[in-house]
Amino acid sequence: MAELSTIARPYAEALFETAQSEGAPLAGWLGWLEELAQIAGNPQVEAVAGDPNLGAAQLFDLLAGLLKAPLPAAGANFLRTLIDNGRLAALPEISRQFRGLKNAAEGVADCTIESAFPLTEAQVADLVAGLSRKFALQLKAEIVVDPALIGGVRVAVGDHVLDTTVKTRLAQMQAVLTAP
Repeated sequence: MAELSTIARPYAEALFETAQSEGAPLAGWLGWLEELAQIAGNPQVEAVAGDPNLGAAQLFDLLAGLLKAPLPAAGANFLRTLIDNGRLAALPEISRQFRGLKNAAEGVADCTIESAFPLTEAQVADLVAGLSRKFALQLKAEIVVDPALIGGVRVAVGDHVLDTTVKTRLAQMQAVLTAP
């Protein structure tokens, strides 16, 4: 995974710099990039892309044709570059890194909140407000309901994870009680 991250970094940075120099909204660039990454990450598309009988132009036409909207000129050039350099497999990681660069530029971070039960809008708002103060970032929260957590919440903001779930506390208790 580290190798793919290393391969993706210069592509993500170059695309980000291009987007900023053109003055276009980064959200639009991220939209087509994420859609392209989702398509490229599809196992059926990966299998077709690996076919040595499929030329670069045909692969480009196939991928561009699967998008909901036509690629902008910079997006088409970017996709051609990835295909020509055999880096199509790095597209999901490029998209992830581009999102990180965009978020950093905007002072925003993605946040995943996992809960055993559905949270009300007020609970989510309070939790996000507290986390925003703690991390000094504006957070974009994604809520995931996982009944296996039993109770509590697990919050992931970048590399930071705050876990107050009953499942984790039970696991910690078990480790302490069964330690030699």
